[in-house]
Amino acid sequence: MQFVLAGLALGLGAGLAPGPLMALVITTTLAAGFRSGVRVAFSPLVTDVVVITISVLVVGALPDRATGALGVAGGLYVVWLGIEALREQVVTAVEAPPRAGRDPLLRGALMNLLSPHPWVFWLAVGGPLLVSAWSSSPAAAAGFLAAFYLLLIGSKVVLAAVVAGGRRHLDERGLRIAHQAAGALLLLTGVVLVVQFAPALLAG
Repeated sequence: MQFVLAGLALGLGAGLAPGPLMALVITTTLAAGFRSGVRVAFSPLVTDVVVITISVLVVGALPDRATGALGVAGGLYVVWLGIEALREQVVTAVEAPPRAGRDPLLRGALMNLLSPHPWVFWLAVGGPLLVSAWSSSPAAAAGFLAAFYLLLIGSKVVLAAVVAGGRRHLDERGLRIAHQAAGALLLLTGVVLVVQFAPALLAG
């Protein structure tokens, strides 16, 4: 159950935190409608198979102490993301929308694959958690992944629905509150991760 809760917290935090994927969901939805925005929201399912596989192979080959170090570093990274989200000013204006002729799913997948964010997350945070969950049971690992992507993608789909409702429905104060909540959640999750992986780092 702890891995499901971790997946929910990380998925919601990552889903609501400002970033390239959120910006792409917004611009694509404004340019081509709700369905196109949803296709961008689902793009991590295409690229993260590669990212997760490589990350887990790397993390799985490391000794426990090194995995603990990665986990602590990842926790600190999540804390930093939380602080950054809390300090960041919400910008409601977006850049010119991408050309509607491109497949939104492929565009989102390419951006996600080239972005350092998913690589850093899965190498430093998700990978160690997934390896730890798998050592507990395959069901725990599956629960972590399912919970993570349910809220990561679900939050982006909700965002696309809000944006599709029209620019006038984008309330700046509401977005700011959502971003601050995401930042606080990321900050808390990062502290929990540091506490969880610190014993492995300090052992021996």
